Amino acid sequence: MSYTVAKGNQRIEDAELKSKVLREAVDLRSDTVTRPTTEMRAAMAAAEVGDDVYGEDPTVNALERRAAELFGREAALFVPTGCMGNLIAIKIWTHHGNEVICDERAHVNLYELASMSAIAGCTPRIARGEDGILNWKQIEAVIRPKIYYDSQTALICLENSMNMWGGTVYPTARVDEICANAHGLGLKVHLDGARVFNAAAALGEPVARMTKNADSVMFCLSKGLGAPVGSMVVGDKEFIEKARIYRKMFGGGMRQAGVIAAAGLVALEKSPGRLHLDHANARFMAEAIAGMKGLKIDPAKIVTNILIFDCEETGMTAVELCDKLHARGIWAQDTALYLVRFVTHCDVDRAGCERATEILQEVVAESTKAKR
Repeated sequence: MSYTVAKGNQRIEDAELKSKVLREAVDLRSDTVTRPTTEMRAAMAAAEVGDDVYGEDPTVNALERRAAELFGREAALFVPTGCMGNLIAIKIWTHHGNEVICDERAHVNLYELASMSAIAGCTPRIARGEDGILNWKQIEAVIRPKIYYDSQTALICLENSMNMWGGTVYPTARVDEICANAHGLGLKVHLDGARVFNAAAALGEPVARMTKNADSVMFCLSKGLGAPVGSMVVGDKEFIEKARIYRKMFGGGMRQAGVIAAAGLVALEKSPGRLHLDHANARFMAEAIAGMKGLKIDPAKIVTNILIFDCEETGMTAVELCDKLHARGIWAQDTALYLVRFVTHCDVDRAGCERATEILQEVVAESTKAKR
């Protein structure tokens, strides 16, 4: 639909129509679309600021202290994006020519523009686990032998929860085992914890315990926690000192960043306690989808806020299905030829989820009828 026309009042009316469509849409593309709460906006407006490149922004400093405290670490660093946070960790723990072990559908492998290769000079070494959850045997099988003419394994990158496997979660004992064995071989472990608070809510465990044996952790403030921008990297003081250098090198040095860090502080304190609501909504939708002819999903595997379902039997590709949903105000994301992803979050309530599943059922039924 086009909203822009030639002139005058019609342009205003079309802008208002577009605004109305945006307000009424059920946006399930990602939890990155969340908008800051009223409390976050107030904190942002009142934030005390300084120059963070000089280490003088008191709100950023408070956010970094709080993140380190929550994760039981010595220090933390506020970064603009999760991709930058992961890249910083990979750069610190590796050298050019090294390999980074990760799951085949890991975010660092699929969605970070090959930055580990282009910038850190490393290549991904793929391992395959059930629903994206690797075990030590699967990792051990792809560790390079200590031979001078082989590229060398330097880092294992885990992701918790696993985005492209439908928000699956690593049991903490599994992470502990992987870290113990990796450290025994002199390897480092970085946790891409973009949605680690969702994983923590699913497990009923504090993030400090879940992540204590990883050498570094990145987590996002701007997904399920609802802040408008920003991620954190946590580790020991030496790691964070190096991370600060690479943040600046990669263009992530910020000045009066307290205006966004303030929202992050609110997110850290207030948002984790409500994530179970998003998980319940995701399970509700998965159970509804499982009953729809032509769609495939196992609701028992939906433990956080992400669900991915197969639409091949509808006769539509994922893009075609998403386009039909979008036209009716339900926004979703294709992740493969026949795979569609819904992500629940704080801006979509149960009524929105009910509306989404009802419209999905209508679209699928229409497609099935058209095939006859």
